Amino acid sequence: MTTAAKSRVFLAFGGNLEDPRNAFTGAIRKLQQHPRIELTAASSLYRTPPTGGPTGQPDYLNAVVELATDLPANELLAFCHEIEDAAGRTRNIRWEARTLDLDLLFYDQLVQNSAGLCLPHPRLQQRHFVLLPLAELAADFRHPILQQTVAEMLTLLPPAAGISRLPDEWIDHD
Repeated sequence: MTTAAKSRVFLAFGGNLEDPRNAFTGAIRKLQQHPRIELTAASSLYRTPPTGGPTGQPDYLNAVVELATDLPANELLAFCHEIEDAAGRTRNIRWEARTLDLDLLFYDQLVQNSAGLCLPHPRLQQRHFVLLPLAELAADFRHPILQQTVAEMLTLLPPAAGISRLPDEWIDHD
């Protein structure tokens, strides 16, 4: 029997309502319990000011994880939406405060632009809160459209303001 090759996937985590760290660890547990998903690496946590959306939001926690999976991108996204929903995520206002946000950043070098999924993530190159944790895991990963590495995209942004890397571990590696 032939097994499908696993794809290298980068998934961004974000949240700023209730207890984002708890939502993150719950999401990690659910990802690790899936028989077709393997967690291969995780960045540090970052505290970041809100970008866009309604005013008065609390700061976000952000991180990026690397996965290996043979799930098709659309199925992985649907599973991520299930995890978000279980964590109490609502989708009423664009860029509103949220308990948990899981965004597919890269799925290998797949380029897809459909109603439900755009890969690579269309705004990742504009966001410190994505590129800083992503650079910890894959600074040399090349964007399939822009043909720039994560490190190169980061150098093209203005200096980061108000973002801090948290020193504590958030994933139990046992």
